[in-house]
Amino acid sequence: MKGVAVVGAGSWGTAVAALLGAKGIRVTMWARDEEAAARITAEHRNPRHLSDVVLPDAVVATSDVHAAVSGAEVVVVATPSHAVRDIAEAMRGAIGPQTPVVSLAKGIERGTLLRMTQVLAEVLGRPERLAALSGPNHAEEVSVGIPSATVVAAYDETVGLELRDLFSTPAFRVYTNPDVVGVEIAAATKNVIAVAAGMSDGLGYGDNTKATLMTRGLAEMARLGTRLGANPLTYMGLAGVGDLIATCTSRHSRNRALGEHVARGGTVESFAEQTRMVAEGALACVAVDELGRQAGVDMPITHQVRAILYEGASVRSAAGALMGREAKDELHGMGLVDDEEA
Repeated sequence: MKGVAVVGAGSWGTAVAALLGAKGIRVTMWARDEEAAARITAEHRNPRHLSDVVLPDAVVATSDVHAAVSGAEVVVVATPSHAVRDIAEAMRGAIGPQTPVVSLAKGIERGTLLRMTQVLAEVLGRPERLAALSGPNHAEEVSVGIPSATVVAAYDETVGLELRDLFSTPAFRVYTNPDVVGVEIAAATKNVIAVAAGMSDGLGYGDNTKATLMTRGLAEMARLGTRLGANPLTYMGLAGVGDLIATCTSRHSRNRALGEHVARGGTVESFAEQTRMVAEGALACVAVDELGRQAGVDMPITHQVRAILYEGASVRSAAGALMGREAKDELHGMGLVDDEEA
């Protein structure tokens, strides 16, 4: 392989560059900051993210996005979801017409309510070359070779198989799944549930509460995905329950950490200032809530997270609102069967 472009030099982009570079694949990272790009190339470390990870010699970086993607055999988009459209516009014309483009971003675009591969397709065209990668993949663990697994969802089976082989290592097991809708919706919605789980932690609630949030959150995720055409079984896999477990429970989860920060009196803005990171759940809760309303799907946890982060609702009042909802049969509206009353 001639080389792979990793567009984005955050934690996840850095981890993927390290993974691919360790396979001897030439990787060109794009970093927005010129100084960071220069240091990645010269020092083989990212000065801002995962700075303890030594990057293989095969990894270099540039602040010129056209230079990063020109001639690449695969382009990996590893920016936050809100930046995907702008970066796609910047790459347009520099990517070959047959070059696979795989999104690592986990979100729904605000305003358009499009999934990330839909955004890329609008800008770059040729949706058959697009794919999404998602799963319980904390960058802090993948970057140091801790055993992990993931899912590649592609519109074209050949592209999915090519990307499976590209990303697979002895410590990183890659599965394919043709359900692009289900994988991308799961990726965005689980972040919102993780914010709620962090709020539970911040209030000092216990394992019972978090298990309840995760289980009912999974039902919420599956309801929306199924209504939008996803395979409900996707939510029983790595991109669904697997990623939900990791994001709701891990010390590495910035979405869980955001929820805990807010429950203890912080804000979305103060969290971003302290961590210099984007918690995708803070962005996704608005878009996912609106997508649920548009699709006619009940999403009470998502709605409460949005109300807390942006509408002044208190965390304790939201917990009371969720606990006070009308009791139903547990399987009602789980999203695993066709249920018009969900």
